Amino acid sequence: MGTSVDRSVFDEAYVAGTAPWVIGAPQQAIVELERGGEIGGRVLDPGCGTGEHTILLTELGYDVLGVDSAPRAIELARANAAARDVPARFEAADALALTGGPFDTVVDSALFHVFGEEDQLRYLRSLHGVCRPGATVHVLALADAEPALGPRVAEAVFPRVFTDGWRLERVRPSTYRGVARGDHAQAHRVAEGAQVDVPAWLATATRL
Repeated sequence: MGTSVDRSVFDEAYVAGTAPWVIGAPQQAIVELERGGEIGGRVLDPGCGTGEHTILLTELGYDVLGVDSAPRAIELARANAAARDVPARFEAADALALTGGPFDTVVDSALFHVFGEEDQLRYLRSLHGVCRPGATVHVLALADAEPALGPRVAEAVFPRVFTDGWRLERVRPSTYRGVARGDHAQAHRVAEGAQVDVPAWLATATRL
């Protein structure tokens, strides 16, 4: 079942500037979702980090809210938005106890996979509470492949957790770009700090 990554890991990574998921650009998978017309209405970006997806979607005219539990992430996201003169909105929030909404689309880039399965279920209950019936949830999560770049999930996890109140529409192979440092850089045979693309899953579900 696995356990969730301790939240202090994220706070420390943002403060130290070593977060491997901060690449200074949106994930291509999210860009392609938008281009394919799979994002609409009010959008929630949970685990928004330094704000790349919230900023992108705000620039494109969407009503978006980015949330993260790490205070430093919110600070950086707001600074990034200000630097680009984009009126993106960010709030500190616990993804396991969300409030507000209702939202029509959720764009989760690399949040779901940091939770153990018990917390994945809590997270989906939390999302269910802030999504409209018929809302779409997209989850980009690292796949269970080597060499790794962080916590991973197997494809079989999605049909197991997207049950009560959800209909899993599909799970597609995708990729996720991150920064390889230390052991990860050695495993990927790249220079320290190089960006690498690793296997990921892109799951899409409907809120019932």
